[in-house]
Amino acid sequence: MWLARRRSKPVSRELCYRTVTVLIAVRNGEPWIRTKLNSILALEYPRELLEIIVVSDGSTDGTDRIAREFAGRGVLLLPVPRGGKALALNAGMAQATGEILLLTDVRQPLAPDSLARMMACFADSSVGVVSGELVMRDGRGAEKRNVGLYWRYEKWIRGNLSALDSILGATGCIYAMRRNLARPLPPDTLLDDVYLPLGAFFAGYRVILEDGACAFDHPASLHDEFRRKVRTQAGVLQLFRDYPALLSPSNRMLVHFLSHKFGRLLLPYLLIGMALSAFGLPSPWRAAALAGQALVYALALLDVRIPARSTAKRISSPLRTFITLVSAAFLAPLILFVPPSAFWAPAAGEAAAPASAAPRVRGTAAGL
Repeated sequence: MWLARRRSKPVSRELCYRTVTVLIAVRNGEPWIRTKLNSILALEYPRELLEIIVVSDGSTDGTDRIAREFAGRGVLLLPVPRGGKALALNAGMAQATGEILLLTDVRQPLAPDSLARMMACFADSSVGVVSGELVMRDGRGAEKRNVGLYWRYEKWIRGNLSALDSILGATGCIYAMRRNLARPLPPDTLLDDVYLPLGAFFAGYRVILEDGACAFDHPASLHDEFRRKVRTQAGVLQLFRDYPALLSPSNRMLVHFLSHKFGRLLLPYLLIGMALSAFGLPSPWRAAALAGQALVYALALLDVRIPARSTAKRISSPLRTFITLVSAAFLAPLILFVPPSAFWAPAAGEAAAPASAAPRVRGTAAGL
C-alpha cells in the first residue's frame, strides 16, 4: 500500500468507442445463460459496435437452445466439441473481429456501465488488459461470509498492485484486452485469466483494475471455494512452464509475484515448519508454542460442531476458512501427477440474480 501511494501510475481514462467482441465460453450453463445474455444486451454501449459470441463447449442441457433464442438480437452461437475452456476460448478468439475482447463467464451478470468503464481505460496506450471487479452479494451463514471476507482482502491487494503498475492476472468473469495481444491458449490451461493477461504484461503493457466495472456473484461454499483454490494454485504452478520469465529479473513485478502468488504456494510448508520447529524450543516455550498451534487447528476442525450463535464461532469459522484455503495450496503440486482436466468441476452456487439486485458486499478492487 505504501509503494502504491508513493509510486502510483495514474491511468489516462477517456471513453472511446471501439468495436468489442464479447466471448462467453460455457458448458451446461442453462440456469444462467438467459440472465447473462440479457445483462450483456443491456450494456450501456453502442449496440452496433458489439459482437456477442457464445461458445458452447459440448453442452448437453438447454444452453444452445436458449442462446439461439437471442440470434435475432445479434448473439452468435458457436457450438464446439467438448474440449475444455481453453479450446473453447481459442475457437471464439479465432472468430472474433472486435478490436477489444471482453471475456466473461456465464454465471455472473454484468453491471450496465461495466463495459464503458473498461473501454475508457484503453485510451491509455500503455494499458493492454483491464480487469473488472467481482462483487460478492451477502452470503448466508458464517462460512460464506468468511469466503467473502477473503475476496475483499484479495481485492485490496490487487487494487494496490494496479496502482503501482500491474495486477498479475484478471478477474475471470470480467476482463477485457486488446485483441492483437491475445495468444492461443495451450489446451490444458487452467487459468486463462492469468495466461492471457501475462502475455500482454510481458509484451510491455499494463494489466490494470477498473473497480467500477462490476460483475455480480454469490460467495461460494467453503467446499466449492476449496476446489476452486486447488485449481487456481495448480494453475500458478502451470504458469511457470508457460512463462518462465515470471521468476526472472525481466518480470518488473517480480517481488510482488513472489509475495502475492508464489508465497501462497509455500504457506502450508511454512506452517508445517513452524509446527516441527516448536519441538526444538526450550521449555516452557515448547509447550506454549505447541499448545497454541494445537488450539488453532482444533478450533478449525471443531468449527462445524460449534453453534452458529456461539461467541467461539467468530474465531473458529475464520480459522477453518484459513486452514482450508491453505490446504488447497498443499494439494496444488498434484498438477505434476494428474491431468489438468481433473482440476475442473461443474459450476456450483446459486443462480445469478439481476445486477441491480441488493444487498451486496463490494470490495475496493478485483479478485482472482
